[in-house]
Order: sequence, then C-alpha cells, then structure tokens
Amino acid sequence: MTATAPPVGEPDRTQPRNTPASPAAARLLRLLPAAVAALCGVLLYVSFPPRTLWWLALPAFAGLGWALRGRGWKAGLGLGYLFGLGFLLPLLVWTGVEVGPGPWLALAAIEAVFVALVGAGVAVVSRLPGWPLWAASLWTAGEAARARVPFEGFPWGKIAFGQADGLFLPLAAVGGTPVLGFAVVLCGFGLHEAVRAAVRARRTGRIHRSAAAAALLSVAVPVLGALAARPLVSAEAEDGTATVAVIQGNVPRAGLDFNAQRRAVLDYHARETERLAAAVEAGKADRPDFVLWPENSSDIDPFANADARAVIDRAARAIGAPISVGGVVERDGKLLNEQILWDPDKGPVDTYDKRQIQPFGEYLPLRSLIGAINDEWTSMVSQDFSRGTEPGVFTMAGTEVGLVTCYEAAFDWAVRSEVTDGAQLISVPSNNATFDRSEMTYQQLAMSRVRAVEHSRTVTVPVTSGVSAIIMPDGRITQKTGMFVADSLVQAVPLRSSQTPATRLGVAPEIVLVLVAAGGLGWAVAAGVRGRRAGGV
Repeated sequence: MTATAPPVGEPDRTQPRNTPASPAAARLLRLLPAAVAALCGVLLYVSFPPRTLWWLALPAFAGLGWALRGRGWKAGLGLGYLFGLGFLLPLLVWTGVEVGPGPWLALAAIEAVFVALVGAGVAVVSRLPGWPLWAASLWTAGEAARARVPFEGFPWGKIAFGQADGLFLPLAAVGGTPVLGFAVVLCGFGLHEAVRAAVRARRTGRIHRSAAAAALLSVAVPVLGALAARPLVSAEAEDGTATVAVIQGNVPRAGLDFNAQRRAVLDYHARETERLAAAVEAGKADRPDFVLWPENSSDIDPFANADARAVIDRAARAIGAPISVGGVVERDGKLLNEQILWDPDKGPVDTYDKRQIQPFGEYLPLRSLIGAINDEWTSMVSQDFSRGTEPGVFTMAGTEVGLVTCYEAAFDWAVRSEVTDGAQLISVPSNNATFDRSEMTYQQLAMSRVRAVEHSRTVTVPVTSGVSAIIMPDGRITQKTGMFVADSLVQAVPLRSSQTPATRLGVAPEIVLVLVAAGGLGWAVAAGVRGRRAGGV
C-alpha cells in the first residue's frame, strides 16, 4: 500500500516520531515550537537599531521557518502571533514612554495579528516546491497590508528598516523597502531549508536535488543580487553641492508637556541659529546656503503671532539664508503641521502641510469610543490635525529640497513623491522629544538611511532634541548630534537628480511580490483540496 501525502495546510502525521520518555517530555516537545517562534521574534528585534546586528534577522527567519514548516494553518496562526509579539512588543515599547503601557500593548497586539496571518500562510505554502519564495512573498504582502490598514497603516518595523548597516542595503535602490525586506526574509527561510537539506542528506546518505537547489538559490540569489546592486549606490554629486545647516535647538524638558514651553522651544532654535551665524562671521563655520529647522520648532503660529514672526525674522536675517521652519498653524479653521519656507528678506514664501499624520498622536480615530474608555487620552489630542494634499519641495538658494515630516519617513509613497517632484535633497524634520531617550530616535534615523539609498539622495534629519544627522546618498552618516543638547551641523553635501530603479518603479515591485504570494497561496490551497479528494477515494 502506498502512503499518501497529507493535504497542503494539514500537519504531516506520516513521518515517524520518537516516543517521548515521559509525559513531561511530551509537553515540553509540544511547547518547543511556540518557544522557538517567540524567541526568534525577540531575535529579530535585536537585529534592529540602535544595534548593528542586522544579520540576526537571518537566523530569526530560519528559526521561524523551522517552527512553521509542515504545520497546519491554525498552528501557523498561533506561532506567527507569538513571533509577532516577540518582535513588536520590545520594538514598540517607546510608544508607551509617556502614556503608559495600555496604548503600547494594544498597538503591539493589533500589529501582531498581521504577522499571525502571515504565519498561517507560510504554514500552508511550506509544502510547496521552493517554499521559501512563497513564504518570503507572503511576508512582504503582510507588510504591505500593515502599511495601509487600519487608520492609514503603520509600517514601523518593516524588515528593511533594520538593514541600514547590512549587506542587503543596496537592494533598496533596486525595488525599495519591499525588495530589500523580501531578500532578507527569503535568505532567512532559505538558510533553514539549507540546514534541513544538509541534515537529511547526512541522515539518509542521499541529496534531494530539487530541495538542495531551492535552498541554495534562496540564499545565493539575495546575496548575489545585493552585490550586483552596489553600483547603484553612490555619493557622487550630479548637480554640484550645497552647504546645508541643520539646527537642533533642544527643548526645556522631554515628554508630552514639552509643548507647554512652546516659546522656549522657538527661542532655543532661533538662539542656536544666531550662534551659528556668529560662528560664520568669525570664520569658524562655513556659511550655509540654507538652514533646516525641525518639526515643531515653532509651535506658536508665526502667521498669527507677531512675536514669533519677529523671532524667526531675526534668526533668518542673522544667518542670511532661507530657513525651513517647522510650525503648527491654524488656517481656515484647520490645524496643520506645517513646514514654512522663511526668506531672510521676504519672510514666509512657501509652505508644506504634513500629509501622513499620526493616528492617536496628531488625530484621534474613534474619538467617542476612546473617550468612554479613558478621557485623558482624548484631552491629549484635543483637536485633530488636518492632512496636506500636495508634495512639499522648497526651492532654497537654487536647491530643490523635499520635505518628509517625521512619521512620513516610514511610508514609501510619502518619500518617493518628493523625489519624483524634483527633490535633489531630502529633509526629514522631526520631533522626538515626546519619546525621551528611547530607541525610537534610532529606529527612525535608520529609516532615513534606507531612504537615502533607496532614492540616491542626501538626507538631512533636523530633530528638536536629537539625534539630528546628515546622511549621504550611500546611507553613511557623516555628522550627527547627541540627544537633548543644542547643536548645529554644517556640511557641503552632494546634490543628485537621477532616479534609481526603485524611484522609477514605485509600488510595482510590491505589487509583483503580493501577486506571487497570492499565487503561492492559491497553489497550496488547490493542492490541499486535491490531496483531500485523493485521500477520500
């Protein structure tokens, strides 16, 4: 009698199993996949900044592959959720720094649902030939969904954002964060398959050629692809250079109530700009072509407040260069998180309104429901910000500067739109004072490094409280500040106008990988149906 393979998506009960020595040992064996999944999630977290252990993402996904391969979708769902919690709980702990553990735990629990669904899908496709390809595509599809829903999405924790120091970084220039993340996950799952094939060959004395080939390709193709993409990464100037000044004025104190000292924050940034102007006049610093202030550097509306306008005017005249000022502005009954182009002679001449605003930070979804749970949360966001609708590219001393305000750096489309609109340089004005000295600042800085390579642009990161930085188009940080200090960075940086394949292709690589994931899942489900029918004959 010939053994029949189990349907795809069902656990394989045809393989011989060792009989456990005791009931206790049996329980431990049953718990082992869950423990491995959770610990591999933690391992993935450890691969993220501020640590430079990017390579730990590979064994993390190899371990997840071991936990999921050959299991049913229900087991995959649970194991995927444990992996997601192991990863996201420590990664997002900064979200509870000032508001307590409730929002942090809720966010991690909800975001881990996407990882759970991916885990179920990976378990289903794990019986297909070349399963690492389908599994890695499913991970990309999960990230694509997480970046869009709910509440306009939350892409924080994309695998690509943990690879700013890694071998695979050049792939960001090929297909953006989807291709970079896909390559890392494919290599991780391929690593598991390679180990599995080697162990099986040693045990049986035979090499399963198709499985070995799939394992080899899953590891080799991402690595070779990354090496082949290195010529796309360059820090050479195409349109000359511009001398840029990044101002970090600091804040009186960290936490949500830093806004209570709005005038002090504005004065700090004006004072640091005037200090730089004095250094320029003394020949101790290069004269900047333009100056970049952070998000929320003037939370007093300079259009409505003559004192705030006078402070900014004085700073702009002192430095003798245009300044991009981060302001909170009320216009036509709308509250806007705005970048204002401030000319030293003409005053405000252009604006950019933040388009991707932060749920529960800049606007409150489900306000009535949340108010019924905890009215303190509604008081923290007493008025919702409105969204901008147009890309923001300022012409500053002849340089086209694209504005990507803080949270927007996590969204592929928000960065790409500035480059396709003509930006030769990208600025990411941010305000991280709310999150104290947490890892959030370093996670966001890594995003900006990936964006620099993705679009081959210099990226400047002016932050109210740090870490501010200047990043070359090849992802290198050439200057950075400390945290909670007043400081400025001045540097001549390369300007570029060519577009990488990632910039030109936009969302197309992500769509292709989502379609590959759907095809693999459809194939696995169809194979499972056929297997069940055959088993019933």
